[in-house]
Amino acid sequence: MSAQAQMRALLDQLMGTARDGDETRQRVKFTDDRVCKSHLLDCCPHDILAGTRMDLGECTKIHDLALRADYEIASKERDLFFELDAMDHLESFIAECDRRTELAKKRLAETQEEISAEVSAKAEKVHELNEEIGKLLAKAEQLGAEGNVDESQKILMEVEKVRAKKKEAEEEYRNSMPASSFQQQKLRVCEVCSAYLGLHDNDRRLADHFGGKLHLGFIQIREKLDQLRKTVAEKQEKRNQDRLRRREEREREERLSRRSRSRDRRRRRSRSTSRERRKLSRSRSRDRHRRHRSRSRSHSRGHRRASRDRSAKYKFSRERASREASWDSGRSERGPPDWRLESSNGKMASRRSEEKEAGEI
Repeated sequence: MSAQAQMRALLDQLMGTARDGDETRQRVKFTDDRVCKSHLLDCCPHDILAGTRMDLGECTKIHDLALRADYEIASKERDLFFELDAMDHLESFIAECDRRTELAKKRLAETQEEISAEVSAKAEKVHELNEEIGKLLAKAEQLGAEGNVDESQKILMEVEKVRAKKKEAEEEYRNSMPASSFQQQKLRVCEVCSAYLGLHDNDRRLADHFGGKLHLGFIQIREKLDQLRKTVAEKQEKRNQDRLRRREEREREERLSRRSRSRDRRRRRSRSTSRERRKLSRSRSRDRHRRHRSRSRSHSRGHRRASRDRSAKYKFSRERASREASWDSGRSERGPPDWRLESSNGKMASRRSEEKEAGEI
């Protein structure tokens, strides 16, 4: 990559897609499904293992440092939860790597002769010492490249001690099995990167393996996967707590609203009840008043009727008395009348008086 391309990539990584106003680059957002979420989180295996024996080639999704810068800026304001997609991607990759490791172990078990558990343990000890030597040499080279010579010398002294232990372990392993089978039990599979390691590899070969880009890249991927799992678990727990808190708040609001509605219903019911009571009391008072008025009217009407009857009776008695007086006076003047005539006249007079009284009534 030229210096200009490196400078352009650095500007993209720092400022994002909007650094030069290029609208064509802004058409694809970092939230697009075509963008690699593992690349945004700087853990895509295609980038980490590029140039190694297990180079995966170009990723099928978009890789752009400017989009990564856009994501980093946006993730400071809100949680985008891209870690879940990246975790799924790395889990599938590591699962495939572990599958290849188990397959390689199976092939070695088929090609190599079976040995006893004691001999296998001695061979495993030699392999462990080889790994320790390789890791220490890789660390010493790294410290020497950084200019920390004293620490590098101390690690090299530890390497000499481990070499002595390895020599003793190899002698024990050589003496525990026949010479014909010794050369066949010389390979093992690296648990990290699934590469083959020889039992009799020299220090330079071990240092190159454990300090190489392939082995360190797999270590980086596995560590990033563990970190993503922890981050996803924490965020999911936080989301569950937020969801539970929102549910409790919603339920509390619903309870309060139900209480307020029931209170309002009770108030309306009490108001309607009091209103009905007032109406009932007013109707009862009106009924009592009407009954009282009707009773008073009937009483006055009866009183007037009785007074009229009394006045009519009194008038009738007066008229009768006057008629009787006039009749007595007339009879005394005319002499004794005929009893038939008197009788008929009396009946007629009594009939007239009854008719008159009935008409007055």
